[in-house]
Amino acid sequence: MAIPISSPALLLPFQAQIRLKRLGTAKYQRVVRSSCRFNENGSVNGFPATPNKLFMQEAIGAEYGEGFETFRPDGPLKVDVDFLNDKLQEGFLKRIRYAMKPDEAYGLIFSFDNVVADTQTLKLNAWKQLASEEGKELPEDGVLQRRMLYAGADHVLHKLLLWDKADGELDRLSLKFSQLYYDNLLRLSEPVEGLKEWLDAVSTARIPCAVVSSLDRRNMTEALERMGLKKYFQAIVTEEDGMDSIAHRFLSAAMKLDRKPSKCVVFEDEPRGITAAHNCTMMAVALIGAHPAYDLVQADLAVASFNELSVINLRRLFANKGSTFMDLQKQIIEKSPPKRKLTIDTIF
Repeated sequence: MAIPISSPALLLPFQAQIRLKRLGTAKYQRVVRSSCRFNENGSVNGFPATPNKLFMQEAIGAEYGEGFETFRPDGPLKVDVDFLNDKLQEGFLKRIRYAMKPDEAYGLIFSFDNVVADTQTLKLNAWKQLASEEGKELPEDGVLQRRMLYAGADHVLHKLLLWDKADGELDRLSLKFSQLYYDNLLRLSEPVEGLKEWLDAVSTARIPCAVVSSLDRRNMTEALERMGLKKYFQAIVTEEDGMDSIAHRFLSAAMKLDRKPSKCVVFEDEPRGITAAHNCTMMAVALIGAHPAYDLVQADLAVASFNELSVINLRRLFANKGSTFMDLQKQIIEKSPPKRKLTIDTIF
């Protein structure tokens, strides 16, 4: 079993790690948590544990439409983009309903980071707090600070800030940074500007919504409750869902919303997330802010704020070639007509 660098299991002696790996995964995790003073809620010394993927750059995923495996009583089931677009096709009664109320056919998927909550500011404040408590200086270079926000904590400490020169400093500083970030997350109470009004509008139109993140479910749910947003989301995809890439999280959200991927709209702020949405045959709406507009040109629609959106914008996204224009189509190669043979008639 692979253990991330920031895992508390590394705080155990090497011989103990080898012996524990012979246990099952669940037993291994329970022993590690208890030995590192984890409680039953998944926190260590009063602070939430760091999710494996929270501070690292994830894969985009679904470059060739591939999906993930889910398990059923009759065995594993391979779920990919084509499979979901086929299996989640509307039945006869739903098609009649959606013909009368077309907005209900859509599904909206929101990324938590910088779309639902301003996590960019949370991370930057955590780095500033860490620098202050450690007696170090944080570079003022704006380009470097942006790289710090989108790179893993270990990479920032080792490659960008060069703060891990002493043995064991990398693990200690990574854990301390995660604690500071979660402290800031616990005080988060306001969503991104205009989001609540936008969610009110789509809720009135009876459009189901999902939120995806690499946070653990408990902290994600508590954050949504503090911001007063939990009632708007019919589905939540978190670290516990075990998705390996950004695209897989979007596909999982589509399954939970019971909407085929080609009828879903993803709200993202990052070019990688927009690419993942298109890989899943989903539409992408980019929120300008964390990245400038020229980095988000591949989005189907880019806005500076949720205040610029209306439900009619969703209809226009799918108005190009009808409701199924994002579905994968087979290219029909027309057969060329047979060539006429030229004959020369000779008259004697």
